[in-house]
Amino acid sequence: MLSTAQITGGVGVAVGFALSSLVVARISGSDSLSGLAGTSTVLGAALLALPAAKLSDRRGRRAGLALTYVGALLGCLIAVIAIAVSSWPLLLVGLVLFGGASAGNLASRYAATDLSATGHSARHLSWVVWAATIGSVAGPNLAAPADRLGRQFGLAPDTGPFVLALLAFATALGVIVIALRPDPLLLARSIAPASPAPITKARGTLRTAWQALRETPVALRALTAIAVSHTAMVSIMSMTPIHLNHGGATYTIIGIVISLHIAGMYVLSPVVGWLADRIGRVQVLVLGMGLLLASAVLAGGAGPHDVGRVTAGLILLGIGWSCGLISGSAMLSEAVPLERRPAVQGLSDLLMNVCGAAGTVIAGVIVGTLSYGVLGTVVAVMVTVTGAWLALRRA
Repeated sequence: MLSTAQITGGVGVAVGFALSSLVVARISGSDSLSGLAGTSTVLGAALLALPAAKLSDRRGRRAGLALTYVGALLGCLIAVIAIAVSSWPLLLVGLVLFGGASAGNLASRYAATDLSATGHSARHLSWVVWAATIGSVAGPNLAAPADRLGRQFGLAPDTGPFVLALLAFATALGVIVIALRPDPLLLARSIAPASPAPITKARGTLRTAWQALRETPVALRALTAIAVSHTAMVSIMSMTPIHLNHGGATYTIIGIVISLHIAGMYVLSPVVGWLADRIGRVQVLVLGMGLLLASAVLAGGAGPHDVGRVTAGLILLGIGWSCGLISGSAMLSEAVPLERRPAVQGLSDLLMNVCGAAGTVIAGVIVGTLSYGVLGTVVAVMVTVTGAWLALRRA
């Protein structure tokens, strides 16, 4: 059921994310403001991460995931209204709530580890991540047909994709509420052996998470690797449509490039999960940083007309992100006890999305005032430093 929700939710996230920056640029008339589209979406995922984690801790994964998709539904409705009245500030508000779907898709990967045996969490988590491949790859390519269909029904231009996203999120919500039974977190807690020394949780989800991180440096390293991987990926991905648009690329070309990038993010997930369980979490994290470095160099050095090179760089960007997310998430989950996992996992998603949101703001400014190539250089330095730190800490 988690996989089914990932497929439908992935359609909505991908179709909205692929074109939101272009819509903001069109309505506002500024390429620099276009980066705020990705920022708003990522910020929304961050804002809903902790409330979803808190609800999951109290009432189970089903309740937490449902909260995120309800937020995404409201976001789609606001986005449709904002585009119809040509209000880019209102559109950004809608995109914040739209980000709830990303929070739900991310939280689903942790739900897959609740019942995992020791040493197998990475591969179990990776299969749920992989399930998003179908919807996420198809999503950007459905944007243009959805827009044409929406116009035929009298909708304003560019609103059709958000209507499609709304239907996708409604389907994901229905699957979670009706079919995710028994609840994996509640079941895991019910069958877990009693601890001889019960763990005392601090009051509040955030305090519980920070307490766990202070006590487990391994979890802190995993969280850092996840945040850096996500920041690098979102920064380059969010600005690529703008870069290609400067070269005259059509919606169709941009959709294909983003689809191939998303395929890189998800298609090899089972392989990444197997490697993380087989050769070690840190080794795969360092590998991911190396792939992100190669991506930043390849895509950052490509001109707006060099679609082939940009595409190759975006595929490597997706694979590097997959290494960071899957290996880091498994490492994080195994490092903390079951009683504290929802809090720590929620904090992880909060921080990774806050970093991603900051990354898109900075990326928009860099591309708007300097160039896409400078953005690639900044990302290359960031992932190189992180990879070296992870390798040295392991040694």
